[in-house]
Amino acid sequence: MQGLRCYFPASDGGVRLELGPAAASQLSIDVPEPADARIRRLISENPVIVFSRAGCCMCHVMRRLLAAVGAHPTVIELGEDEIAAVCGGEFAPPALYVGGACVGGLESMVALHLSNGLVPKLLQAGALKKENIK
Repeated sequence: MQGLRCYFPASDGGVRLELGPAAASQLSIDVPEPADARIRRLISENPVIVFSRAGCCMCHVMRRLLAAVGAHPTVIELGEDEIAAVCGGEFAPPALYVGGACVGGLESMVALHLSNGLVPKLLQAGALKKENIK
């Protein structure tokens, strides 16, 4: 099982969190937590969260688009054993959650943005304030 390792700031202005070995993490909890439970908890605790994998160019594009509209997502880099727990295994990373709901991958996020639905969804989730919209 993996714990959280925290890195501040990400190159796109967001906060970057990685899942890592629980024993090495200062943020790990004493009670073991399955990957799917930890992912559900992280989704419920963060208005905008991107599940990523290390070195993924599509994950970088997703983070950059969110930063361009003024949102600064929590970014979690997953291990291979944790990827199936994201969006029920329906999407491979990157996977975006806004307000606890799975938006999907990069293609879904871009489609939502092009249909003018991304910014209102971010506003509704509390990830953007009207005065901060770029």
